[in-house]
Amino acid sequence: MTPTLSPRSVRRGGALFARAPILSPALTGIAAGVVAALIWATYLVFAKSGTGSGLMPQDFVLLRFGTAAAIMLPWLLRNDPRSLAGIGWRRAIILTVLAGPPFILLGTGGYVFAPLAHGAVIQPSTITLASMLAAALLLGDRLTTDKLIGVGLIITGLAVIASHASAMGGGHVWIGDLLFVAAGLSWTGFTILIKRWQLGAFAVTAAVSTVSAIIVVPAMLIFDDIGRIAALPTTTLVAQLIVQGALSGVLAVIAFGVAVRHLGAAKAGLFPAIVPAATLFVGVVITGAMPTPFEWTGAALATFGLLTAIGLVRPLFTRLFLTRKPTPVEG
Repeated sequence: MTPTLSPRSVRRGGALFARAPILSPALTGIAAGVVAALIWATYLVFAKSGTGSGLMPQDFVLLRFGTAAAIMLPWLLRNDPRSLAGIGWRRAIILTVLAGPPFILLGTGGYVFAPLAHGAVIQPSTITLASMLAAALLLGDRLTTDKLIGVGLIITGLAVIASHASAMGGGHVWIGDLLFVAAGLSWTGFTILIKRWQLGAFAVTAAVSTVSAIIVVPAMLIFDDIGRIAALPTTTLVAQLIVQGALSGVLAVIAFGVAVRHLGAAKAGLFPAIVPAATLFVGVVITGAMPTPFEWTGAALATFGLLTAIGLVRPLFTRLFLTRKPTPVEG
């Protein structure tokens, strides 16, 4: 006899089926982290292109947060705008200090003194190491052998990429390098806080974008000149608005927030480490410039290190020497 389902149970079952995830939480977090890394790589390529077109660090701040705030405002207006989608103004201001205009000024300001390769290596590696250490000390995240081996491979790959960069910069490169370290530490603090406070990705993006725009837009209109942005060719301006605002300012922040939520701060903090490798691939697509064999080698090492640290693969050394096999007990 076929059981009869009540309309109520059908609705419940339908709702449950509709909410059934296509991917597991771990795979969702990994996919989101990869999306964020690819967008950040694209951002680096366009940021370097923008500086070549005469843009200053404050111009990137306006492009990013002015556009991001305009995109997120309709969502925020429907989700308790007085409390910034439940985050609250105090927390929103703290997050804005860490991942808002100061973070962009540090990251793009470093390129005034140091080449693109330095920023693409130093900032992500700082985030990787600091996020793992902070998660262990503040969030109780365990430093497993796989994570440590993975981080070692990542740092090795980044070092290979950086050591064979074609442009090494001038005598003030160390200033840019310090700015990149400061930017990496700032993003690490942002990562730890959104995990500790259990904040939603959309709410964080809307709050940081809105608070940043409230500060940046009036300041630029009153104290600076938007003529550099207005002088860009239309196609270049549209491309920068899409990359800086829609992709980097909105989609990447949301994707990274999803990665933090599903993987934790330590594992999510590993994805910035594949930005140099991703930058090579994005650069091939956009500029047609082919990486050197050393850059391919560094990219492969960093990528394999990421896969190891997040638990997708286990290197042969770990399997052979660090996995304890049970001793058979004779009857």
